[in-house]
Amino acid sequence: MTELAKTFDPAAIEARWYAHWEGQGLFRPDLPDAIPFTIVMPPPNVTGSLHIGHALDITLQDILVRHARLQGKDALWVVGTDHAGIATQMVVERQLDAAGRKRTDFTRDEFVAKVWEWKAESGGQITQQLRRLGASCDWANERFTMDEGFSKAVTHVFVELHKRRLLYRDKRLVNWDPKFQSAISDLEVETREVQGKFWTLRYPLADGSGYVEVATTRPETMLADMAVAVHPTDERYTALVGKMVKLPITGREIPIITDEHADPELGSGAVKITPGHDFNDFEVGKRAGFKPGDMLNMFDASAKVVQCGGIPDELIGLDRFEARKAVVDALGEALVKVEDRTIATPLGDRSGVVIEPWLTDQWYVDAATLAKPAIEAVKSGAVKVVPESWAKTWFNWLENIQPWCVSRQLWWGHRIPAWFDEDGEIFVAETEEQAQALAPGKTLRRDEDVLDTWFSSALWPFATLGWPEQTTDLARHYPNDVLISGFDILFFWDARMAMQGIEFMGAPPWKTLYLHGLVRDAHGQKMSKSKGNTVDPLGLIDRYGADALRFTMAAMESQGRDIKLDEKRVEGYRNFATKLWNAARFLQGNGVGASTTLAAPPAALPVNRWIIGEVVETLAKMDQALADLRFDETANAIYQFTWATFCDWYVELVKGGFDDETRAVAGWAFDQILVMLHPLMPFITEELWHAMGVRDYDLIVAQWPAPKASRDTHAAASMQEIINLIAEVRSVRSEFNLPWSEMLRLQFADDDISARTSMFEHAAVFTRMTKTQMFQGRAGSFPYNESPEPFNTMFVGDEKGIQIVVDGRSYIVVVPDTIDLDAERARLEKAIAVAAKDRDGLASRLANPAFAERAKPEAVEKARADHDARAAEVERLSAALARLG
Repeated sequence: MTELAKTFDPAAIEARWYAHWEGQGLFRPDLPDAIPFTIVMPPPNVTGSLHIGHALDITLQDILVRHARLQGKDALWVVGTDHAGIATQMVVERQLDAAGRKRTDFTRDEFVAKVWEWKAESGGQITQQLRRLGASCDWANERFTMDEGFSKAVTHVFVELHKRRLLYRDKRLVNWDPKFQSAISDLEVETREVQGKFWTLRYPLADGSGYVEVATTRPETMLADMAVAVHPTDERYTALVGKMVKLPITGREIPIITDEHADPELGSGAVKITPGHDFNDFEVGKRAGFKPGDMLNMFDASAKVVQCGGIPDELIGLDRFEARKAVVDALGEALVKVEDRTIATPLGDRSGVVIEPWLTDQWYVDAATLAKPAIEAVKSGAVKVVPESWAKTWFNWLENIQPWCVSRQLWWGHRIPAWFDEDGEIFVAETEEQAQALAPGKTLRRDEDVLDTWFSSALWPFATLGWPEQTTDLARHYPNDVLISGFDILFFWDARMAMQGIEFMGAPPWKTLYLHGLVRDAHGQKMSKSKGNTVDPLGLIDRYGADALRFTMAAMESQGRDIKLDEKRVEGYRNFATKLWNAARFLQGNGVGASTTLAAPPAALPVNRWIIGEVVETLAKMDQALADLRFDETANAIYQFTWATFCDWYVELVKGGFDDETRAVAGWAFDQILVMLHPLMPFITEELWHAMGVRDYDLIVAQWPAPKASRDTHAAASMQEIINLIAEVRSVRSEFNLPWSEMLRLQFADDDISARTSMFEHAAVFTRMTKTQMFQGRAGSFPYNESPEPFNTMFVGDEKGIQIVVDGRSYIVVVPDTIDLDAERARLEKAIAVAAKDRDGLASRLANPAFAERAKPEAVEKARADHDARAAEVERLSAALARLG
């Protein structure tokens, strides 16, 4: 047994134990014959640093992995990082810029070499931060989406998809970032509300018979308009359909067409159609018969104006925003009016520039075909979505999925394995030699683009296990057991993993998909740097320890709900860790050490039989909660048992009575706490595990509890009754301001002899914990005159008392003459009136629809919480008043 320091200091133990676990290879013990359990960590960007969302995601995964390991399973937690194409290239370009250089000063190979240099020097920051959180990953087999084996898998998938006609090259609109001059994914686009303008333009009919008015937030795009659309049922335009209008400035003539995209209720009911620069217009254009190759594109890769038909020379080369001003100035009488308008504007999350819908040739995956088996996997139950409510979102997105653009105009990433000959014919192969064999005698040029990082990460559940080679790990650990994911990447990663896994492995990549919510601030607001309300998880670890942060994440993770993170909760769970530490010190001080048995030790005393039963019940609750992925219920079960049942009651009940049986039971019960709590709070539990005595193995590889005992219902009922009685008498002391310097007396107010017998069995403990002596009451002599002190069997008489009812039995707490019960009654009545007035006022405010509509959500929530608190106070005080009779 190692004597513990008086004060719990998490910083003193966390780094030491993590280094020990990793150094001893305990994150992946060699268990080839054990039941496999597999989970893959969503690979964080190699450029990233730990944020609070990571802290939640990693904590939930680690709980499951540590629990599986304690169950004796072959627990594999795949870990690695994503090469993060655009983010990483941006970091390295920024470094070059600081040195007065730029990417184009180097050849492609030279620049890529510099990226690898950066990764070697600075790319491991987040992996060290994951260690601080306690992530028990298989670091010995850490992967990287650009490592040799993974890159081989990515290339193979691209080629195979192309062979299966599920991947092709096409001209479509993409989210184009003019700063990076690359297509980007929807996830890399942030939509913000921006103050802008709404211009109404007048397009004259080509035959001079009238005009049509259209409105737009982007007047410069009228240079590439290809049609004006009206609704098929809009009678105002029936006679105009098929006619031509003449565009101002360019003089080009474009047709008036019908399409349901036009809303007769909005503005004039007519809309300008620019297929090359608007996603909705692109679809309208295709329905109207315009081929993508014929659609007008008025911008180059830098979003500067290029000629696409009739554009005046003075506009060529202008930036799109400069062009907007120039076009508005040139419209003359064609400009009808200008209105102020708040506009939802797409911005690149890294570049900060406005994203341009741009028509360009890219590589696409036939996502609609791949989506069908992914839809069926959830419908059939092959994949269980938790919470189930997200299944509807899964179906809705996959049933309406669009072609997936997988090419990016970058240098860092998996270069697309496609080659072009001089005539533009494409040859797709895994190597240049194979491509050349497909094009004998032709000069080939390799595609300059790279693959979207989501394309490679979609292979994570099987490519990390050695695929396309048929490895032992692949056969043993695919499909994975569960995926823990934020709902915000359901489409970008989760669904695509399902599609690729089914296509190439013949089975979904995991059996269960668990989607957690967002971590918001204490007021429920989404965290953002601009709001200044972000929370640094490493700062929380510095202040309170990793265990406290982990337990907070688990305790607040309720299925289907976001987390409102209040630092006070983290502080509270740091206090929980301190209480556990102090309990260990108390046990040590009373000769309690490490248990020598996995099964519950023999016990005769009711208090010991009771605590064994409580361990059994807590274990059952935790097993069920973990099976159901109810992390909050898991945390609550062990928290309530540890803090309330064990520390607050068992330790107090046995204080001063540590015989050999109690030491054995207390040591065993504390061991069970450490094991059950370990998945949530690994550091302190490992420290206390070893501090309590010599162990044959570390806690991380111990055995999940197997008490081989059942709950003793008689002992449980007896102990619960005395606990409830102690709590009620303590409550009386508090509510009626009865000083602890005064010894109180407790009378039995009924004739239940068996109840008295049961209570007197615990009389010594009762007196010590309440400073209240038990007396027989008014029913005559106590039948067992062998009762030891401080039992008193004499008749008490009619004295002032406070009646309490516990578990259906009545008692009277006899109070000293110094207590004025009439004054207490008056005090309670006054307090009840004040609390009731506040309660009713809050109820009236909450019932007012205007308050609910106009007040901020946090104000409504606070009013509701205040109302509930005041209502509970009225109830508590009324119960106290009733006790006085």
